[in-house]
Amino acid sequence: MVPEIGPWSSRAIKDYSRVIEEFGLEPFDPSQLPDPPIVFRRGLVVASRDFGRILRSIRGKRPFALLTGFSPSGPMHFGHKLVADQVLYYRSLGADVTVAMADIEAFAVRGTPLRESKLLGVKSYILNMMAMGLEDADFYFQSERVAVRDLAWRLGTKVTFSELRSIYGFDESVSYSHLSVPLIQVGDILHVQLPEFGGPRPTIVPVALDQDPHIRLTRDLADRNSLYSVEARERGLAVFIRGKEDPLPHLERARDALESMGFSEFRMVPSYRALFVEDAPPGMREVVEEELRRLEPEAGYYGFIPPSATYNVHLEGLRGGKMSSSQPESAVFLDDDPEVAARKVWNALTGGRKTAEDQRRYGGDPERCQVFQLMKYHLVQDDAYLRQVEEECRTGQRLCGQCKREAAEAIREFLEGLARRRRELEPEVLSRFGLR
Repeated sequence: MVPEIGPWSSRAIKDYSRVIEEFGLEPFDPSQLPDPPIVFRRGLVVASRDFGRILRSIRGKRPFALLTGFSPSGPMHFGHKLVADQVLYYRSLGADVTVAMADIEAFAVRGTPLRESKLLGVKSYILNMMAMGLEDADFYFQSERVAVRDLAWRLGTKVTFSELRSIYGFDESVSYSHLSVPLIQVGDILHVQLPEFGGPRPTIVPVALDQDPHIRLTRDLADRNSLYSVEARERGLAVFIRGKEDPLPHLERARDALESMGFSEFRMVPSYRALFVEDAPPGMREVVEEELRRLEPEAGYYGFIPPSATYNVHLEGLRGGKMSSSQPESAVFLDDDPEVAARKVWNALTGGRKTAEDQRRYGGDPERCQVFQLMKYHLVQDDAYLRQVEEECRTGQRLCGQCKREAAEAIREFLEGLARRRRELEPEVLSRFGLR
């Protein structure tokens, strides 16, 4: 049985506050970020997990990675663009960007042939994201990256069916191919910390809220496969050595690394496989953990730093309900002809009244309006103007036709520019991925 909220659930989330609390997430505060774009400051990103690691990297100008992915079973639409907008922002702050085309998932869950996913992934997703400005990102397909599949196989030795069932709701009817998808996702997220892809460093994964089961499993496996475990104590920190090998060399290596960080009060207890750092503030636990994880590859361990995540809401489709690649009228696709996209905007549901007279008398409801949603999250950069549009709608000073006209023109202009850039990039991109 698929759970109510999860990667393959078809149900829309109604109460985000309840889900955030149940999943143990932290509310997201965009004011923490430098000059946040509209995707952050207008409430689309609602929660986070372990985001402090990423903030420290941004503020300290230290390396961090970003991993996100798309399932190429249908063309790229404006819901997907919201993730791409986040990726562009993090890249501007120094992130090493990697983008997965989840063709194994598309085949295992939806039956999309790998060749079809390859064509769609390159021509719709990769080409559009490059046209948006992500030319230097590392794009790959799950079926073609050996490191991802190998990592999934290795880490899978520490995961049982019972665990996957409790996380994802799998039952005896699930196929073996579908059963493997969560571990492939783990491989996607963690492989960017392998030595050949940049080594251990904080990693941000921007996803929709229903993808959190993947994040929880990945973070758990990152910890299970580590050498060093760091715990906050009432006084200081405690470093423990996992495994059965002689702990002394690892404890000494940890002590030397922590001395270089400025700590000096140590108590080493090899029989407990422990190093107590009594002058380390408990609030430094994550910083110390990151430093020690970077030592692990030299000792034959992965050294994975648990990935961080931000969670965005799903936008409703143009006709209400869930935005879907399989329902052309529910979304504006980045490959749409600009005139077709403009017509979709004109046909979208709004929060207006049945008549112009009622609209002027009672006002509209922009929160129920799919056109206002496009303006809010994609088309209007000026916060003051957006507030003006919202106020005019609520007070009846603005009719729906005015918003549709402005949104249709903005969509048309955006897609025309994107199409020009796609045409410039297409020969090189198709050649790069072996399609020409």
